Amino acid sequence: MKRASPASGVGLTRWVAYALSVAALAWFATQAYYFAQIAMWTVVNPRSTAFMRADAWRLAQDRPGLSIQREWVPYDRISRNLKRAIIASEDANFVNNSGYETDAILQAWEKNKARGKIVSGGSTITQQLARNLFLSSEKNYLRKAQEFIVTWMLEALLDKQRIFEIYLNSVEWGKGVYGAEAAARYYFHVPANQLSAWQAARLAVMLPRPKYFDEHRSSPYLVQRAAVIARRMGAAEVPR
Repeated sequence: MKRASPASGVGLTRWVAYALSVAALAWFATQAYYFAQIAMWTVVNPRSTAFMRADAWRLAQDRPGLSIQREWVPYDRISRNLKRAIIASEDANFVNNSGYETDAILQAWEKNKARGKIVSGGSTITQQLARNLFLSSEKNYLRKAQEFIVTWMLEALLDKQRIFEIYLNSVEWGKGVYGAEAAARYYFHVPANQLSAWQAARLAVMLPRPKYFDEHRSSPYLVQRAAVIARRMGAAEVPR
């Protein structure tokens, strides 16, 4: 039986060490890029997100006549009704948490373990923004780990109002529809600052499945859940 020479073993070890070094360097470079982007957004508005770019590519392939709808509006030009509705629906403790909700994460972990796959992430508003800005909708633990890191960066560099402002202008609300202004005009033909409590509640309920609810606007669940959110809105704390 022919044995591998010591030289070949040393060569393999060096190759593995080199590959690991390149991977580590690439990982650190990616984190530095994310950090620099977020730092820039303290004074500059994001022009697009990873979700928007991926959606634009899909639309170009499948529906060439349809393009991304999005118009950035300042925080004070977005209805307080919508802010309250989203917090009531997505992250009731947004103003006070650090970007994570331990109880929600543990509940999601138990649910995923029972199902044998990732079906829930227990994501806060900041975590959702981290995913939308840089990542993808793919569900795996590596992406979730990166989401946690970006969430920490967002919370470290931006205040809650700025995080919420970027979220409100970036989140998906239907086929090619992104941000509060585009959603308000697309669904209700009004600017974002004129959304009523009822309209805001409906938009908030759509967030987990925007494309589905774009096609099922009369869904009984949408109507019932919007009524629940409308009742909760008065207790929602909004960043100032």
